[in-house]
Parts: sequence; structure tokens; C-alpha cells
Amino acid sequence: MRKFLTTTAVALTMMAGIAQAAENVEVLHWWTSGGEAAALDVLKKDLESKGITWTDMPVAGGGGTEAMTVLRARVTAGNAPTAVQMLGFDILDWAKEGALGNLDETASKEGWDKVIPAALQKFSKYDGHWIAAPVNVHSTNWLWINKAALDKAGGKEPANWDELIALLGKFKEQGITPVAHGGQPWQDATIFDGVVLSLGDDFYKKAFIDLDPETLGSDKMKEAFDRMTKLRSYVDDNFSGRDWNLASSMVIEGKAGVQFMGDWAKGEFIKAGKKPGEDFVCMRFPGTQGAVTFNSDQFAMFKVAADKVPAQLAMASAIESPTFQSAFNVVKGSAPARTDVPDTAFDACGKKAIADLADADKNGRLYGSMAHGHANPAAVKNAIYDVVTRQFNGELSSEDAVKELVSAVEGAK
Repeated sequence: MRKFLTTTAVALTMMAGIAQAAENVEVLHWWTSGGEAAALDVLKKDLESKGITWTDMPVAGGGGTEAMTVLRARVTAGNAPTAVQMLGFDILDWAKEGALGNLDETASKEGWDKVIPAALQKFSKYDGHWIAAPVNVHSTNWLWINKAALDKAGGKEPANWDELIALLGKFKEQGITPVAHGGQPWQDATIFDGVVLSLGDDFYKKAFIDLDPETLGSDKMKEAFDRMTKLRSYVDDNFSGRDWNLASSMVIEGKAGVQFMGDWAKGEFIKAGKKPGEDFVCMRFPGTQGAVTFNSDQFAMFKVAADKVPAQLAMASAIESPTFQSAFNVVKGSAPARTDVPDTAFDACGKKAIADLADADKNGRLYGSMAHGHANPAAVKNAIYDVVTRQFNGELSSEDAVKELVSAVEGAK
């Protein structure tokens, strides 16, 4: 009897250990700013309510480059996290390596195919199987303007390039930094996204999605680089290496007039207690109205031990819950990854994001963002980054940047 009880106790202890392992998710992500952390907390609490504990593995760095370096080391060591925040082609690259798990069971049961846009599914599925759960749809061609500074400048939102430059001049006259910017390659590329799109949908598509050499080497591309030079003249001298959320703070605090940034910036404004229409204005990059460049944060699910799969599937299910999609994206500043989530709980900027997304999708004007890994593979994206940043920092003339862009993209294909 004593032997039986001892054996039973050992077995129960082992089962408890397995249960504990099954009820935990280790999550690698780069959501470390105030607004991002607040949004991520929504998911953590949702899982905790289901009895699933969360092991946090944050890696600072807005574009996720540092996180991907850490991930590579973890996977190489045979110790992959349960889930990893990931963007676009990075997801497909890991899928090709056979590193990702399978979410078909949950996706089929919950009908993801019907409610998640095809543009997102391109990155959520590989070889017909669900490998990632999209959390949101961010759009990147936004301006975030300090309302008081705008009112002082006449109160008119710029509708085109000339009006934008005129507004920046008025911000300069007010004694504030016209453009709040952080000198990091992905931030430079985010501005370039908007500049190129403002010169035409077809131009953007041919350049960044089709990677057409003639378009990349065109006079219009030189014009895009000339516009980057002009915008650079409105950035303060201390911009190098500044994180994006610190640039957002400059606008929030009235130290700068405008920031060109994706709609995750709104999370910073909301966390600071600011209200759209009263304290800040959200609008599309002048000349891109009606079009949307997007990226989608997704949690790629890595292959894990069988006892950890239930918690992984539960996390995927929680992510796609309409209730969570609304609660999370209200805080994050993005639009839901599902098309059936009502905009009731969203503020004016959130409602605009959802409406703009639906409109762009319907009219064929929804484009993957080059700057955020949804227009082309990482090697091409990084090659473009290099040229854009060198030109923005004055190391290349516009003419030379065009030539470099053509050769860099060709070499990276």
C-alpha cells in the first residue's frame, strides 16, 4: 500500500507538472513602450482568466530587428518560445524552415477563413495551413499632429504636399520642432512609404511590390528622395537613434508639430490622456487619402512539446476572439484583424482606421507596407532601408540614391 501511495504521489506530481506546463505560454515580443505594454496587458489578463500563465520575454526595439536576433539564438539552441510577435515575410521565412506549429484545429472550429482578410491570410497561412494568429491591422500612412499647434497655424489639415510643407514652415515659426522623428532605419523607411505612396498608387505598387527596375530608377523616384531631403530639413538635430515613442512624446507635449508614424502612435497619445480632435489630429499622409499601407502584428506559433500545444491553441483562440480584438485594438490604436468586429468602442481615429481599411480593401487600394515587412522579403526590405537612411542622412544625393536603390534591390532579390 505504501509503495502504491508513493507511486501514485509521484504520478500525480508528474501530472501536475505537465498540467502546469500546458497552462503556460512563453511570449517573445517587442511591445515595450507604454501604450504597447498596456495593449499587451489586455491579452495577458484574458489568458490569466482562462488559467493560463504568461512568461514574458520582451525585447526592446520598435521594428523587431533585435527580437528576431534573440529568436534565432533561441531556436538554434532548440528552445523556441511558445509564440513570437512577428511581421509579414518573417513569418513565411520561419514557416519555410519548418519551425512553426499548426493552428488548423482552432482556425477551422472558429471560422477564421471567413472573417480574416485575405491580405492578412497571406502571412497567417503557409502551404494551406494556419501558422499564425493576426492580432491587428496597423496602417502606416498616418500623420499625428498637435492640435494646439495646428490651430495656431490656421487649423487646416494639409491636403497635399505643398500644404504640408507650408504647415511645417508655420510650426518652425512657432519655435517648435516641425517634424518629430527618430533616426532609425525603419522609421526613415516609414516616412518613405508615405512619400512614395503620395506620388501615386501605381508608383508605389510597381516600386515596392513588383520591384520594377524602371520604376525604382525613375525620375519620380528621384522626386521621392528630394521630398525626403525636404522633410529632413524640418527634423531636429538630436533625432539620431531616438525611439519612435519618444518622438510621439514630443508631439504630445507640444514640443513638435507632427509625427509621421503608424497608428500604434495613437496608443501613446491615449495613454497620456489625450483625445483625438481635442488634443491631437490623426490624418492620412497628404496625397494618400483613400489608400492604406498596412502591416499586421501576428503571433507566429512555434513547434513546441505536445504538452504545451493546448495552451498555445488557447492563446490563438483568445487572440481571435471578437471581444479581445475590440478591447486590444481600442488600446493599441490599430484596427481589428477580423472584419466582423464593430467599431462601437473605438474613438474617432479608430473608427477612421476601420472605415479606411474597409474602403481600401474594397477598392483594391490596400498595400503591404515596404517599411514594415509586408511588401517584399526581408533581404529586399533591408536593402531599401540602407539606401533610404543613407540618403536621409545626407550621405547620398537623390540622383545617387536612385541608382543605389536599383542595384541594391536587384542584388537582394
